[in-house]
Amino acid sequence: MSIEQSSEVTKTPAEPPFHHRPAEIEQFVDHFLSMMCDSTRRQILELLAIPDNNDQTLPIEIRSGDIAKHLKLSPATISGHLKQLSNAGLIASRREGNAIYYRLRNHTLVRTFKDLLHALDNEHAIRQH
Repeated sequence: MSIEQSSEVTKTPAEPPFHHRPAEIEQFVDHFLSMMCDSTRRQILELLAIPDNNDQTLPIEIRSGDIAKHLKLSPATISGHLKQLSNAGLIASRREGNAIYYRLRNHTLVRTFKDLLHALDNEHAIRQH
């Protein structure tokens, strides 16, 4: 086999093409991740999430005042976070008299994010040893 022939035989495999997302998807991802950079908003979403071992089909709804009590924060503080999560399309609300009930809008997205948090918890534990 000549030198020319051997160089043709030993071609390296092509790198997979880099996937460019449309700008509107990049903005959506950036906005979602910026929402998750706040621990209070993460705690609210985790509170509203259906537990993994629960086969409950109805969404969990929690009054804003109960969310504030559970997280030991003022109603005004929780209200601001709930408004941001609602504006981001992550939670929905309904009014019943004076009470406002909140629930998740996308359980799959929150469950996937919880999986990421679990993986980060495990990675942190490994690095501590």
